Order: sequence, then structure tokens, then C-alpha cells
Amino acid sequence: MTQPLKRLKLQGFNNLTKSLSFNIYDVCYTDSCEQREAYIAYIDEAYNAERLTTILTKVANIIGANVLNVARQDYDPQGASVTMLIAEEHPGEEAMSNSATPGPLPDAVVAHLDKSHIAVHTYPESHPRNGISTFRADIDVSTCGLISPLKALNYLIRALESDIVIMDYRVRGFTRNLTGRKHFIDHNISSIQNYLTPETKYAYQMIDVNVYQENLFHTKMVVNDFRLDDYLFCVNTAELSDKEYERIQRLVRREMMEIFYGRNLNREIERWTAPGRPS
Repeated sequence: MTQPLKRLKLQGFNNLTKSLSFNIYDVCYTDSCEQREAYIAYIDEAYNAERLTTILTKVANIIGANVLNVARQDYDPQGASVTMLIAEEHPGEEAMSNSATPGPLPDAVVAHLDKSHIAVHTYPESHPRNGISTFRADIDVSTCGLISPLKALNYLIRALESDIVIMDYRVRGFTRNLTGRKHFIDHNISSIQNYLTPETKYAYQMIDVNVYQENLFHTKMVVNDFRLDDYLFCVNTAELSDKEYERIQRLVRREMMEIFYGRNLNREIERWTAPGRPS
């Protein structure tokens, strides 16, 4: 087990900047123009600026921050943005924790933040021909001080119910101890996965790409449990022929794997295709 760093005795304020970029994707099959329009309208309503503000406010509560200002906007024809300026609370040094363990859900506030921000932007879109629609939300949580924004991960994953999650965490700047020695990170971290609950790890396939000497950490996740009914809009699998079931399943899985691996894939997608139609 990794031993935690001893609490640093600092010359002044801990001005390390810890930034989490959290990207989520939802994938859906929409068979017609009407279904695509209905899906985009549903996403636009489910993730409008008001609901996103509620989600970000809960994130601020989890990491112990005061909300100073909120700017939010719904866009025409689709999408929304929210930016939140936040400042620190002082719950007491004994309540602050930056250990590499899963963070709390909103009913337990045990963290610390200073003069930073949280922002979210949404991007619904549809493929022009094959019936695939996707929704992406980009959330940035940037903090200064003791606590890492990674403590908000479990709530975000649960609140957004994502098919694919891509996370980047980086620590920048430096702080000085009483002798003037620079510290470029103030907590032990080997993987973003250490901040996720066992339930989340079980639900997703995950891979890491980390650059430890640069304090850069990258984790991406894709759901393990694939049921085609979860990816259809205004229709269910009982209405599909076996041929249509297999065709749509390949399309959806291909879209998910292309997003997960960050590249266009060739036709040999069968090795990622989910098991056949349930009997």
C-alpha cells in the first residue's frame, strides 16, 4: 500500500493547481429524422443549463466550496454551458483529505478549495446517415489548495450515467516549504482509478496512460454491460428482426469503440461486438 505523504509545512498558501477534465459520452440509435430530433430534444431538456447548474453545485458541495458566481446559457439549436466561480471554505485541517481513495457522495462534505472554477459544456450531435446519435458533456474542475477535484468523480459518474468516460488530471505550478524547497505535487497518486469505488470499477472496462514525471494522469472507461435496449430511442428490441438487431448492435458498438480508442476503426469490429440476441 502506498504511504501518504506527510502534511507539508508551507511557507505560505498552497498554490498548486489541480485540474480535472472529465468527458462523458452517451450513444443512441435513432432510426429516423423524427427519432433523432426527439433524442436531441430529450438530451437538451435532460441536460439543460438549469440541471447542469444543479450538478455543478453538488460538485462544489462535495469539495467544500462556496459558489461566488454562476454564468449559464442554453444554446439554439442545442447545447448548454455553465461556468461557476468558487472560493474556499475552512472546514478545519483535520477534515481535509487528499488521499487516493474514492471521494464522497453529496451527503458528506470533507474537502477544501480556493479561488477556482467549475465549467461544463454539452455537445449533442447525430451521424448524417447511419442513425447514430451521441451526446458529449465536458466538465472541468480546477482547484487550488489541498484537495484534489478527483474527490468529485464518483458523484459525476453516477449523476451523468455515461457509456464512455475519458478523464485527464494534471497538477501544475509549485508551492514552497519553510526552507524554500519547491514541491510540484503534494499527494501520492498512481492512477485516477484509485479514486473510484469498486462498483464503478466493476461496471467499466478501464485503461490508463500516465506520465508520472510530468504529473499527468489519463484514464478512460467504457461500460462492460451492453444491452441493446439501452441504446434505442422510441423503439425496443422486440420490434427488430434478428438481422436488424445484429446490424444496429454492430453500429452502436462500433461508435462506442471509436470514441473509446479515439480513432476510426475498420470493418473488423466483431471482436468488440456484444453477444448475440438474448433468447
